[in-house]
Amino acid sequence: MRDVIVIEPGHRERYYWRELWQFRELFAALALRDLSVRYKQTAIGVLWAVIRPLLTVVVFTIIFGRLARLPSTGNVPYPLMVFIGMLPWTFFGTGLAEAGNSLIASSNLISKVYFPRMVVPCATLVVAFADFVINLTILAVLMFWYGALPAPQLVFLPVFMVVGWIATLGPALWIAAVTVKYRDFRFVTPFIVQFGLYVSPVGFSSSIVPEHWRLLYSLNPMASVIDGFRWCFLGNQSPVSWPGVALGSAVAAFLLWFGISQFRKMEKSFADLI
Repeated sequence: MRDVIVIEPGHRERYYWRELWQFRELFAALALRDLSVRYKQTAIGVLWAVIRPLLTVVVFTIIFGRLARLPSTGNVPYPLMVFIGMLPWTFFGTGLAEAGNSLIASSNLISKVYFPRMVVPCATLVVAFADFVINLTILAVLMFWYGALPAPQLVFLPVFMVVGWIATLGPALWIAAVTVKYRDFRFVTPFIVQFGLYVSPVGFSSSIVPEHWRLLYSLNPMASVIDGFRWCFLGNQSPVSWPGVALGSAVAAFLLWFGISQFRKMEKSFADLI
C-alpha cells in the first residue's frame, strides 16, 4: 500500500505539537551533543559545574554574611542557605545562557533541514539540569558537613522543580528567538542573569523583605522557587509565603505562554535570518 501525502493549508501549524513529539530522537541527540561539548577541551572539565556556585557562595558569604551581616534563615549556617538558593538559580542562569545562543550555534542544521525549531533551545536545558544534579550532590555533602538533616517537606521538591523549569523555559524560548534577530542579546543575557542574581533571594533570606512588599517581590518567579527549595530542605526554619508561591507560579505560567507564543511567531524567519 502506497503512502499518501496530504497537502493542505495550515497542516503544519495544526500538527506542530505532534511533530515536536515525533522529533524526540533529535531532541535526545542534540541534548547529548550539548552535554558532550559542554566541558570539552577544558582543563578541569565537569568540575566547572561545582566551582562556579561554590565560588559564588564564598563571595556572598563574605559580602552579605560577614560585611553586610545579613541574617540567615532560622539557625541554618549562612553558606548552606546560600548554596540551596544557588541550586535553582544556577539552573535558571545556565538555561538562559545556553538557550540564548542555541539557535545560532545550530545555524547549519536550521538552514538545511526542517524540524520544529523549539527542539533546539529545549535540548539545552538538559545541560542546565545536568549541572543541577551535580550541585544537588554537593548540597548533600554540605548538609552532612553541617549536620543538617533534610526536612520531611523534601517530598514537595519536584513541585518547585517543575515551577523552576517553567520559569526558565519561557524566558529561554523568548531570548533564543530574539537573539536570532538581534545578536546584541548575546551580551544582554549575561547582564540580566547577573542582575537577577543580586535581586533574587540567593544571598539573603526573603524574610528581610518588608511584609507589604512581599507580594510585589513575588512577581519574580524565581524568588518563590528559591524560597520553596529552602523550605523543602530546611523545613520550618525557612518558612515560605504561599500567596507569594501562587503569584510566582502564575507569573511563571504567563512567561511560558509568552515565550512559546513569541517563539512560534518568529520561528518561520529563523532560516532566513541565520
